Amino acid sequence: MYSLKYQVTTSTCDSEGRLKLCSALQMMQDCSEMWIDSEPGVKRYFAEQHMAQLLATRQVEIVRVPEYKEELTVTTSVYGMKPMFGFRNTFIYDAEGKPCYKTWSMGAFVDKSAGRLKRVDDATMASMSLEPQLEMDYKDRRIILPKEDGETLEPVKVLRADIDYNRHVNNANYVRMAMELLPEGFDVKGLRVEYRVAAKLGDTLVPTLYHTGAAFIVSLSIGDDVSAIVEFT
Repeated sequence: MYSLKYQVTTSTCDSEGRLKLCSALQMMQDCSEMWIDSEPGVKRYFAEQHMAQLLATRQVEIVRVPEYKEELTVTTSVYGMKPMFGFRNTFIYDAEGKPCYKTWSMGAFVDKSAGRLKRVDDATMASMSLEPQLEMDYKDRRIILPKEDGETLEPVKVLRADIDYNRHVNNANYVRMAMELLPEGFDVKGLRVEYRVAAKLGDTLVPTLYHTGAAFIVSLSIGDDVSAIVEFT
């Protein structure tokens, strides 16, 4: 398990002084990325093999939204490993140790040069420190798009500020873009994101908004390819 300490600051707050969901996702992502420092053997293997782990899907269960100046602890742990995929929990706790956000995610192991999935060898998988899977309401990683009644909205241009060190749109920024399309006052209690085709600088994402009962689904596409699907409940 790996953990980081945070405080809710002005730059991470919304207009009501509450932690923005995008900021919470960035905290989770930072902790997950830095986790590899706690596994030097895995870190060395990924460097030698020129590999990276890219987020394929994430589910977030929002228990409570922290407020300005609250102190938080983000923890991440791997609970499952397959040759081409890893599974982890990343939770955000308040100062009393109570969870504010519960998440699970699946990462795909890729060859950074070829941009394709690549297997991790058995010895590296065996060396991994696996933790117990944490309790939360686990949902399917696949998000099924409705076949009709989608509303196509104004295209979104990918800007330099959207790009991270992997040279594609940062995972949290897809959620930020999608949240702008939600009705004013919609209170997000749950989130699922499925990442399919990485968007890069200069791409244009075309959003399609679906309303299905208590949920809104946003599909962000590049031409005929779906780049990401975001479900808010």
